[in-house]
Amino acid sequence: MKTLIHNATIVNEGKVFKGSVIINGNIIEDVVESESFHFPLSTFHLQEAEGLLLLPGVIDTHVHFRDGGNSENPAGTFYSESRAARAGGVTSVIDMPNTKPLTTTMEALEAKEALAARDSAVNYGFMLGATNDNIDNLLAIDPERYAAIKLFLGSSTGNMLVNNPEQLDHLFRDARKLIVAHCEQEEVIQANLFNAKREYQGTPKETAALHPKIRNNEACFLSTYHAIERARKYGTRFHVAHISTATELSLLSNFDLEKKNITAEVTPNHLWFDDRDYAELGNKIKCNPAIKSNDDRLALWAALEDDLIDTIATDHAPHPLEAKMKPYFDAPSGIPSIQHSLQMMLEAVFGSTSEHSKHSDYSEYSDLLTMIVQKMCHNPALLFGIKDRGFIRKGYKADLVLVHPNVEETVTRESLLYKCGWSPLEGQTFHTHIERVWVNGNASVKNGEALNFCK
Repeated sequence: MKTLIHNATIVNEGKVFKGSVIINGNIIEDVVESESFHFPLSTFHLQEAEGLLLLPGVIDTHVHFRDGGNSENPAGTFYSESRAARAGGVTSVIDMPNTKPLTTTMEALEAKEALAARDSAVNYGFMLGATNDNIDNLLAIDPERYAAIKLFLGSSTGNMLVNNPEQLDHLFRDARKLIVAHCEQEEVIQANLFNAKREYQGTPKETAALHPKIRNNEACFLSTYHAIERARKYGTRFHVAHISTATELSLLSNFDLEKKNITAEVTPNHLWFDDRDYAELGNKIKCNPAIKSNDDRLALWAALEDDLIDTIATDHAPHPLEAKMKPYFDAPSGIPSIQHSLQMMLEAVFGSTSEHSKHSDYSEYSDLLTMIVQKMCHNPALLFGIKDRGFIRKGYKADLVLVHPNVEETVTRESLLYKCGWSPLEGQTFHTHIERVWVNGNASVKNGEALNFCK
C-alpha cells in the first residue's frame, strides 16, 4: 500500500506550503498542494501531518563514523552512528577516510561499502583520502566511485597531513573530483603548541580554553588562503570544510552555487558554541578547527544567510568519554553531534529566545526555514552530485523527515544512540521533536543504500 503524508507544512526549494506527499515503494510518487488533493484517504497507509513540518532528509556530507573494519573497538560503528543519524533526521551521510585502515585506496573503500551495506540505517557514501604518497593512484580511480577527495592541510585524527607542495600542485591541477579540505596551517599550530606545552602542561591552566589559541584564527586563515589560491590557479573545484573564523569569510563569494568553484561548509557546533563554553564543557567541545569567539560565531551565521557559506555538515566525531576526560594535551579532538544537528539549526527558528518562535504563521520565518533546508539538504546533493535526493520532488527517493515544532525535548544520556554514549548537549532543551523519518520510503530502522554520485 502507498503511504500518504497528509496535510504537512512542506519546506522545499525556497517555499513553505501546505501539501501532501505520496510515497510508492522507495519513490516520491507525487507532491500535491492541499487545495489540489482529492484522493480517498482510505486507499493509503496514512501519516497525518497537520501542524508538522515535512523536510527533505538531511544529507550530512562530513561524518567520522570511525568504522574502517580493522579496529577491535572503534569509537563508533556504522550500526550505532547511522541509527543516531536517522533519529535526528539525517538520511544520507558521507564518511571520511581517516579510519583504520585509512580509506586511501579502492580496496579500503570497498571494504567500508560492505560494512555499510550490512549495518547502515541511512544512505552512505565515502571520500577517498589524499596522502603525500598516493596522488597518482588516487587520480587514476573512476571519480564516480566516490564522493570527493579529502585533503588534510592541518594534522588531525588519523595523521593524513599532506604537506608536499609538488604533490599538492599535482592534485589540484589534475583532480577530476571535488577536493574537500581541512584547512589549518601546520607550522602555526606546532609553534603555538610548543609554547603552550612549555608554559601550561601539567599546571591548572592546561585546559581546553587553550585550544582556540593554539589552533587560532591565523592558522585557519593562512591555510584557507593558500589552498584557495592554489584552487584558483588550477581551476579546481574546492570545498573548505568546517570553516570557523570571520577572517576566512573574506576569501569566499556569494554567487549562486552552480557558478562557484570555491565553496564552504560550517558545522552546527561552530554556530552553537563559542569560546565562553570551554569553561563548562572543556574537552567535550575540543575539535579541529577549534571553536572560536562569539564574534566568529555570529559572523558564520551571517555568512550562512548571505550565501558565503554553502553547506552545513556536522563533522560528527565520536570518542570514548574517558579519552575526552584526559588532560587537555592528551585528549582527542572531535564532537558527536549528528543526532541533534537538525534540531540545533531549527532552534534558531523555534527556540524559546528566538524572535521567530513568537509567530504562529510559518510564513513569518520561511526565509530561515528554507535557508536551513537549502544548506542541509539541497546544496549537499547539488555540490556532491548525489542523484535523486535532497529535494521533495516527484520521482526522487523518498528520504523525508517530519518535525513537530514548538514542543520541548531535553537531551539526556539515556536518549543518545552514539556508541560513545555522551554529548556536550546533555541537558539542552530543544523546541522541536523529530516525529518520523523515511529512508528510501521506509520508516523502519535499516534501509540505507549506497549513494549515486553522478558527477
